[in-house]
Amino acid sequence: MSEKTPLLHYRLTCSTGPVHTDVSKHTGVKMDQDDRRTEDQTSRKLGVVFGVVIPTLLSMFSVVVFLRIGFVVGQAGLYQSIAMFLVAYFIITVTVLSVCAISTNGALDAGGAYYMISRALGPEFGGSIGIMFFLANVCGSALYILGLVEAIMPTFGVPKGSVHHVLPSGYWWSLLYGTVLLFLCFIVCLVGAHIYAKATFIIFIIVVTALASIFISFFSVGPVGVILPDTSALNSTSMSTANYTGFRLHTLESNLFSNYTVDYTTDAMMSFATVFAVMFNGCTGIMAGSNMSGDLKNPSYSIPRGTLSAVLITFITYNLLSLLAAWSCDRYLLQRDYSFLGDINIWPPMVTIGIYSSAMSAAMSNLIGASRILYALSKDNLFGGCLALAKKTSQSGNPWVSVLVSWLLVQVVLFAGKLNTIAGIVTIFFLLVYAAVNLACLALEWASAPNFRPSFPCFTWHTCTVGILGCLVMMFLISAIYAFVSIAFMLLLLMLIHYLGPISKWGYISQALIFHQVRKYLLMLDVRKDHVKFWRPQVLLLVKNPSSCMGLMTFINDLKKSGLYVLGHVKLGVLDELPSDPFQSCYDSWLSLVDHLKIKAFVNLTLADSVRHGVQNLLFISGLGGMRPNTLVLGFYDDCFPQDHLQGEILPSTAHGLDAVHSNTDSEEQCSPFFPGVRAAERPKDLKAEEYVSVIADAIKMGKNVTLARYFNQFKGHRKVTGPFIDVWPLNLLLPDSRGYVDICSLFLLQLACVLHETRAWNQARLRLFLCVEAGCSLQEEEEKKLRMMLNELRISAQVQMVPWDHVVALHWQRQGGRGSLIESAHSDNERQEEDGIQTFPNNVSHLTDEYICAVNSLIFGHSAPQPAVRFLYLPCPPADTSLYRAYLHQVDLLSRDLGPTLLVHGVTPVVTTDL
Repeated sequence: MSEKTPLLHYRLTCSTGPVHTDVSKHTGVKMDQDDRRTEDQTSRKLGVVFGVVIPTLLSMFSVVVFLRIGFVVGQAGLYQSIAMFLVAYFIITVTVLSVCAISTNGALDAGGAYYMISRALGPEFGGSIGIMFFLANVCGSALYILGLVEAIMPTFGVPKGSVHHVLPSGYWWSLLYGTVLLFLCFIVCLVGAHIYAKATFIIFIIVVTALASIFISFFSVGPVGVILPDTSALNSTSMSTANYTGFRLHTLESNLFSNYTVDYTTDAMMSFATVFAVMFNGCTGIMAGSNMSGDLKNPSYSIPRGTLSAVLITFITYNLLSLLAAWSCDRYLLQRDYSFLGDINIWPPMVTIGIYSSAMSAAMSNLIGASRILYALSKDNLFGGCLALAKKTSQSGNPWVSVLVSWLLVQVVLFAGKLNTIAGIVTIFFLLVYAAVNLACLALEWASAPNFRPSFPCFTWHTCTVGILGCLVMMFLISAIYAFVSIAFMLLLLMLIHYLGPISKWGYISQALIFHQVRKYLLMLDVRKDHVKFWRPQVLLLVKNPSSCMGLMTFINDLKKSGLYVLGHVKLGVLDELPSDPFQSCYDSWLSLVDHLKIKAFVNLTLADSVRHGVQNLLFISGLGGMRPNTLVLGFYDDCFPQDHLQGEILPSTAHGLDAVHSNTDSEEQCSPFFPGVRAAERPKDLKAEEYVSVIADAIKMGKNVTLARYFNQFKGHRKVTGPFIDVWPLNLLLPDSRGYVDICSLFLLQLACVLHETRAWNQARLRLFLCVEAGCSLQEEEEKKLRMMLNELRISAQVQMVPWDHVVALHWQRQGGRGSLIESAHSDNERQEEDGIQTFPNNVSHLTDEYICAVNSLIFGHSAPQPAVRFLYLPCPPADTSLYRAYLHQVDLLSRDLGPTLLVHGVTPVVTTDL
């Protein structure tokens, strides 16, 4: 739990700068090569024993081994005590496997568990685990201070009978003693961690000597009576006795089973969960070796062997002490005197020295560790200005503000008053940290990233999963309320860092997991199993300059109906004539624009010698697997000059969050989106009219639906509907003799309008369907009935309006010299289309006049009261004769002129069905 020595060395290294590996030059970290070589020679000197085993043993052999072994055996009995140790060590062993896997995944620098996890898994995991680890160390420091006070009181407390019992007892007196001891630790931490670092080996010798004296005393000391405080009241000064029997079979038999009773220090009834919470504090500290990674000669070799060796040594030691205590001590002694090891020792002061030294070193270590974790969090800027003050250091590099904040928090925890009171909270925090470490290793394993190949092989996703479940189960067994609150707090931190934290260059484990899952499900998305009833629009929107079409990009985002949405851009040029990829510097700008508009779109940029070839490339390569665009959307080709809607807009940079990641001025220019200004009036278009129509024809040849969008600059980037209606004209108005309303194109047009109507921003609008009929025609009622029946079968709610257009059609017949010749021409065109399929286009352009098309335009405009938010019009196929492309575009222009936001739609794929 204490993580004493590792966090100490973490501070010593951080104060002089981290030791970077050669890989750092590829990750943007700069450091002088000579300094790095010198620091490697001076810092990386520790082997398995001094670098891993001793720090881990010091962290795990804390005050608990001296003051709570008897408590555990006296309350739970020998059987349940061994079961507790088995459960606890099973949990920490599988966690050690995860720690070893992460710590041996490549070259490691100094920085402690937080540094290692945050760099391996990204800021979300690293930041949330770092905060929980910080809180665990804060509570752990208070725990050891309270344990030290509890050890001092029996020796120097008021129960009179000896000259050295001079200290008054009571809650406030104990708080005062704890405050004084904590202040001493605070002074040491302010002076510098090197004071404690030099004494680490001496403290270890003292602790080992004290443990050796305890084992010797069990075999050398005969039966004695031990004086202990009267348990009738917590602060009573009356005395009673209990027996140390030596090794007796009767004593062992009486201590085999549990006998939970009231804890005389807290007056609380004990249970398996509460006793386990206290006992587990002696099993923590397993991350000491990984935290020493910057000072180890060979971290990948030392950490697994040293950590596992320390875990095995402490497991054997704890179980031996439990067996010896159960075999030789009366249960009343175990339950009523937590410091009995000193009473039965061959030299009682030895145990007292061991308790004092281990408690003080653990308290200082936790205080130092908490301050260094807080300092590291502040340097990484994960919480922005909230931790800005914690960055301040002294001239020697000591983070005195972090030490001060940690000291104040530990002082607050001291008000709990008793060791057993906060032991459960500390245990919950460490179990949560261990569960997070296992989850981090599990995420790396599941992500299947090629660079995750640790040299420590003894782990699988099964051990990680068992570790997570074991930690979570024990958390809720100890305290369901504390466990729930801790998990909720950690998830809150994770979400806070994810959404508000800055973008880091450490890598995001979430991105690796998403990639892994997306790849798996994309392979499962089989295009051969597509069915019309599951069709959805998957749109490729061609964008010349996003500054002039923000409204259209937002509108298409509503139209996609949870389908694929790709923003395509063609840059004219030849790669052979360019020094590098021209899109490397501007791709981030497009992504920032997508974030700014709050649309769900991908960006696909291509380089081509012509716009037509670029669009062909995009149609061929956009998407992946079963997710490919089926609809091409183009802005309309007219003489209107584009307007710059991005002028004056402040777009978010890629380094979003509470604070920017970069501190230099150049990074802001690199991250800020930049798009060239709109086309000036005197500048010609890059795309000719014939090439524009060729793009439409190419898309239809490739089996793509085509939509031309006009006048969508009126939306100006917002999503609020400006009109109460969505108007649909399903008839091919450029083929006057057409009577069919149920061809593929008409149904596709109707489906798009229905999809738009179902979106949240458009569900208040109403669909209006306009049916063009001849006045007085006997088929008018029949056509309307058929149309309403079709709408009912397709579950589309629309207001149908009959529009007489005899006077409009008459203009066309007069020009053609009679109805019969046009009918024959139209029939021959239709037959040719049926024979040759969708790839052959009927040529009706030469039959139409501007007068007729203007009349149709006036007819549409005349039925626009009130003004609709958007119109859907039937877009006929381009003519097969390329010489008529300009005339075709002219007619489409006249048809949609001054109608407001309009979509001219041509569909080539079935999109509706009446089947379940």
